[in-house]
Amino acid sequence: MKFSLGGSLKLAFRPWVEGLENIPAEGPAILASNHLSFSDSFFLPAVLDRKVTFIAKAEYFTTPGVKGKLTAAFFKGVGQLPVDRSGARGAGEAAIKAGIEVIKGGGLFGIYPEGTRSPDGRLYRGKPGGLARVALATGAPVIPVAMIDTEKIQPPGKVVPKLMRPGIRIGKPLDFTRYQGMEGDRFILRSVTDEVMYEIMKLSGQEYVDIYATAAKRQIADAEKAAKEAVKAEIAAREESGA
Repeated sequence: MKFSLGGSLKLAFRPWVEGLENIPAEGPAILASNHLSFSDSFFLPAVLDRKVTFIAKAEYFTTPGVKGKLTAAFFKGVGQLPVDRSGARGAGEAAIKAGIEVIKGGGLFGIYPEGTRSPDGRLYRGKPGGLARVALATGAPVIPVAMIDTEKIQPPGKVVPKLMRPGIRIGKPLDFTRYQGMEGDRFILRSVTDEVMYEIMKLSGQEYVDIYATAAKRQIADAEKAAKEAVKAEIAAREESGA
């Protein structure tokens, strides 16, 4: 995948990279990145010599039929790890377990602390579960990463991507071993997560919003729904008045 998909991405889009020397040549590390586009999980591994393992919902690997098998082969090829989202605590616990296993194997574990893609290009509050708990349980360094302009390449609703140069800034590793063994303390988890998000903000230059991206998406959806209902109500009122 690095030579086929990765090579094609680098040739077509020519992504620029800063801070590549901050990625260790070997040994475990956590790559914590902002999340602007579906393509983030492809551009970042494409510019690195090492494999990066991200997590993906298990349905991508279990869908039946020819299309399902091709999808599963693709996600396995680009280093995605299936996570079963069922159970009492769902994807959160599964992601933590998967991340710890990757780190124990000496690999690079990629995670998006925001938990979902930014709805408007701004940086949102990091979720204190996966990132901090994997870091404190393993003692692995956390490397902040900023994806730049990837959301402009293929905005929602666009099928054909725009050929332009995205950027990747890689920060210096952050050491949280001083908190190791304290992954059960929610205040420590929040402190670790906020420190990482602050570094990502400095690297990306994004405006920071102190709410979760999932909440922002709900607010946007509610506002759009309210606007549509207001238009319908206005049209109905005009029809009743004969205007």
